[in-house]
Amino acid sequence: MKKFIIVSVFMSLFLTSCDEEFLDPTRASEEDVFSSRDGLIGAANGLQSRYSVGRQSPFGYALITGNGFTTNELGVPQAGNLDEVALYSGSGEVLPNNGIVSNIWAQSLILNSESQKVINNINRLTVPVEKATVLVHASIFKALALGNLIQFFERVPISTAKNATFNSRAEVLAEVIKTLEDTKSSLPSATGFTGIAPGINYTNTVNALLARFYLISGNLDKAFEHATLVNLTVRSGFQFDAVNQNAIAATAFLVANNYQPIGKSLGLPASLQPNAADGRINFYINPTSTVSAVKGAGFWGAISSTVPVYLPGEMILIRAEVLARKNQLPEAVTEINRVLQKTAAADVWGVGANLPAYSGTVDQPSLLTEIYRNRCIELFMSGLKLEDTRRFNRPGAGAPGAERNRNWYPYPDSERFNNPNTPANPAN
Repeated sequence: MKKFIIVSVFMSLFLTSCDEEFLDPTRASEEDVFSSRDGLIGAANGLQSRYSVGRQSPFGYALITGNGFTTNELGVPQAGNLDEVALYSGSGEVLPNNGIVSNIWAQSLILNSESQKVINNINRLTVPVEKATVLVHASIFKALALGNLIQFFERVPISTAKNATFNSRAEVLAEVIKTLEDTKSSLPSATGFTGIAPGINYTNTVNALLARFYLISGNLDKAFEHATLVNLTVRSGFQFDAVNQNAIAATAFLVANNYQPIGKSLGLPASLQPNAADGRINFYINPTSTVSAVKGAGFWGAISSTVPVYLPGEMILIRAEVLARKNQLPEAVTEINRVLQKTAAADVWGVGANLPAYSGTVDQPSLLTEIYRNRCIELFMSGLKLEDTRRFNRPGAGAPGAERNRNWYPYPDSERFNNPNTPANPAN
């Protein structure tokens, strides 16, 4: 893995990497950045910007876009958007030089590296609330960086050293979980302060991400425990404004030359498509849409729209999935109904199905299918569907009725050309 050097206290969003270090004498050195209070706080804020702002950002654009085309959430992109067109086509069309795939990879590796530098230097902060907040803030972005990567790539390097070896899925998930668990003693004091980027509720976010990644790792009991700890009435999200814009709104939904959601089916096969009365359809798809002119809405309806770190519905559906997999079926139905009968007014983000209670067959396969269906609807364009298609054993790339056009992404050329330990690319 290439070494990335910060040369600005604000961690420029357009930082590039190379094997040589070019120093600008007018800017702070890396040592200066991480040795001062202002430098550490600036670096922590830079993590959030890198993760969520701009078309090159992982969560702000690349993860949601890549996942959307790979799992049929997004419609046909305009012909000039070559990387999007390739992801929409899938299979062998997704090449190692795909810009969106490369951004997911490179930007996430930078986030992992720079988050760890903040964590390593945390004792330079002496005010308890600042120290706790910055530690948890950086840990969240380290966990998101590695946790997102392992959902799209078969193996990922945890180490930030040059020519790092690639770690297994289990090893990466263990590191993600440890990073989050290590914040628990700091959470009571991590209440934020003037100067740190706003929007993230630290205690709820740590518990929500632990629930998510424990579930992906297969630790059902811990996933249930942490999903239950999340206060579902509290928002935690990435905020945008006229300067730091919501990239999907600004470059896709509000323009005519990129892409839109696939439509009111949300890209699901006929047996899983939303009920026509499902209130979530008109949340994610602009009600003025027609079959030939779909318009996206939801968390990407305006350049200043806030995008959640997690949704309350994700936590409820994690509880439902754990109960179903443990054959506690009546209890699983209760959780499913919490999502189906939830109104927009009762949800802190306004996501509500407002449907009748579940009336289908009460057995494990049927309930797991219903949970998957609701994850696809409730968590539309959350970037989680590719992982979900594998965990629920949905038809993979090349199979009849495939619900994803790739199983894993290829490793970018930028990594392969600089790291001899890069594994072979997956076949599909």
